[in-house]
Formats: sequence, C-alpha cells, structure tokens
Amino acid sequence: MKKLYKLTLSLVLLTFIFVSCSEQPTSQGVTDNEIILGMHTDISGPVSSFGKYSVEGAQMRINEINDAGGIHGRNLKIIAEDHQYQVPRAVQAANKLLNKDKIFLMVASLGTPMNNAVFEAQEKKDIPNLFPLSSARSMTDPLHRLKFGALSSYYDQVRAGVKWAIEEKGKEKICVLYQDNDFGQETYEATVDQLEVMGKELHEKATNKPTDTDLTAQITKLKNAECDAVAMGTIVKDTILGYTKARQLSWDALFFGQVASFHPVIASQPDGVTDGFYTFAQFDSPNRVTCTPFICDWIDKYEAIYGKTPNIGSAYGYMYVDITAKALEIAGRDLTTDSFIESLESIKDYQSLFGKSVLSWGPDKHLGANAAFLFEVQDGRFIQIDEKEYTY
Repeated sequence: MKKLYKLTLSLVLLTFIFVSCSEQPTSQGVTDNEIILGMHTDISGPVSSFGKYSVEGAQMRINEINDAGGIHGRNLKIIAEDHQYQVPRAVQAANKLLNKDKIFLMVASLGTPMNNAVFEAQEKKDIPNLFPLSSARSMTDPLHRLKFGALSSYYDQVRAGVKWAIEEKGKEKICVLYQDNDFGQETYEATVDQLEVMGKELHEKATNKPTDTDLTAQITKLKNAECDAVAMGTIVKDTILGYTKARQLSWDALFFGQVASFHPVIASQPDGVTDGFYTFAQFDSPNRVTCTPFICDWIDKYEAIYGKTPNIGSAYGYMYVDITAKALEIAGRDLTTDSFIESLESIKDYQSLFGKSVLSWGPDKHLGANAAFLFEVQDGRFIQIDEKEYTY
C-alpha cells in the first residue's frame, strides 16, 4: 500500500512539474539574461549610407539600455547581417538569423525587395518584423500580426507629391523614373493612381537598376518627352545620377522624391549640383544647424562613439530600438511573441525623438504615423519648406 501511495504521489508530482513547465512562456531568442534581435541590411553595398549607419544607431541605443540594467533583467543583443542590397544575400542572412542565431524579432531591416523576400520564412518562425528601413505599403498592408511600421509610406508621399506638383507648381506632363524592383514599383503605382484620381494620364516613364552607374539614357528619354515634373523612385546614388544628369543637359523640370531619397549625401554634392531637388521625409536628418538640445547632445555622443557624424539612418536605428524597448518593458518578464505584440499595440502617442511626428499603434493599426514634410535642397542641405503635413 505504501509503495502504491509513493508511486501515485510521484506521478502527481511529475505531472505537476510537466504542466507547470509547459505553461511557462517559451520564445526563440529569449533566455534568462538576453533578448536577441536581428537585422539584415546593407553594410557595404549601394545603400550602405543608410544601412551601416542604422546598425550603429541601433547599437548605440542598445548599449544605453544595457548599461542602465537591461529590460527586466535581460540585456539586448543585436546581430546585423550584410546583404549588400541583394535579395539572395538577404535570404541567406535571414536564414542564418532565424535558424542559427534564433532571434526573437527583426528590427530595422533595410530594403523593400529584401523584406518582402524573407518575410515568409519569418512568418513560419513567428518572428515579428519591426520598423523596416522600407516605407513600402507591403511592410504593413494588408494588416498582419507580425508586421509593424513607423512612418508614412512611399506610396502616400509620392501621391502627395504628384498632387503638389500639379496643384501648387502648375505642372501638367507628369513622368516617373524608378528602380525596376518592388521599391521602385511603389513610386510608379502612386504616380499612376494619383494622376487617375485627378483625371490625368502618365506622360512617360523610365526605369533603372540599383547598380546602374549612368542614367543618361533614362534622363534623355524623359527630357525628349518634354516632362514637366518627374517623380523619382530612387534612393541615394541613382537620385544623384539622375538629377545631376538632368541639370547637365540644361533641363529644368521639377524633380521630387520620397523618403528613401532624403539623405545628406544627396544634398551635399559639390558645387550645389543637387540644389532644387525636392523630396518628402518624416523628420530632418540630425544636424548642428537645427538641432534641439537633445539632438545636439545625441550627435555629440554618436560622434564620440563612432568618430563620425550621424545621418538619418543613424536616427532610424536608434529610434526603432527605442520603440522596441518600450514594448519589451510593457510586456514584462514573461515575454512571448504574443505578449510583445500586444504590448506594442498598446503604445499610444509616442513622440518621435527626431521630429514632430506622433506615433500610435493598435490591434487594427500597425503603422505608427502617416504624414510627411516637404524638403528642398538649398545650399548643400535639405531645408523644410513649410510646416504642412503632406498626405494625399
């Protein structure tokens, strides 16, 4: 009888232990003392002026968090993989991050085609995709529990730009130059859709590859079509190549871009060759001319760490880790993917650290804000031309 009692008690205890352990939250990338974040980005390729700096900004904020004791007893760790703005490399990088490094979430990964290509693998592993350095609609639309964005889309910015070019600048023959990929397609579709709403048709189009080193043929084609305004679905190098070639050909059409073509490298080209280029962005690149006390101090700290001046990519990385950390704080010690998502959806009225935008998320709203501001290159830097929030 005593043996039977002991056996029964042992079975009860084992059952209790098993049930208790199975009820504990378990998530890939979360240990007793660490939360592992992943990022696939361009560190050494054609868009490294965004990607490399965003890694530095993200690491800077992570170091601050860890130096302050971490989050609920855990330090943050980020693993950044270089895809050189190539889709196959992005897929390889994501596979490593998901399956070898076993990250908890992706944050600030760069590139529309790259994020689109790797998301299916993330979805299978139930890994959230947070605040990619892509403002394509596919980052948050349609609504998906694992997809979260921060700021307005390329599509919305370009539609606002087409409307502005026609209504405020009096342009009629609207054309488009865009990268022949998922990123550039956003600008093309936005241009066509806004023109249709306004009862107009696209006048002409031209495409380029991200790796092109000469856009003479594309610009000549658009110039010969006598375009009044050109919407640009380009990033940094191809924006400079296209715009400066137009000016070399003495063509004074209106050129405007979206936030991917908002970078101090574009504005600071020698001899003012990019003066007059317009683009949309959600906040100014951190600089000592217009910085608030917080941003001036932040620039000092960044330069002390990395020995160089930060740019808008640095600000993205820093801010997106800051938002991620707030959600991790809200989620508490018992961290799971579900608890993290619920916590991020609870964040309301987050004030952008580098601009005026106020961001909020919810169960039915995974894009933080949807307004942008218009900037023009003047005397070597982007100048915000008014206080209007542009949407279409």
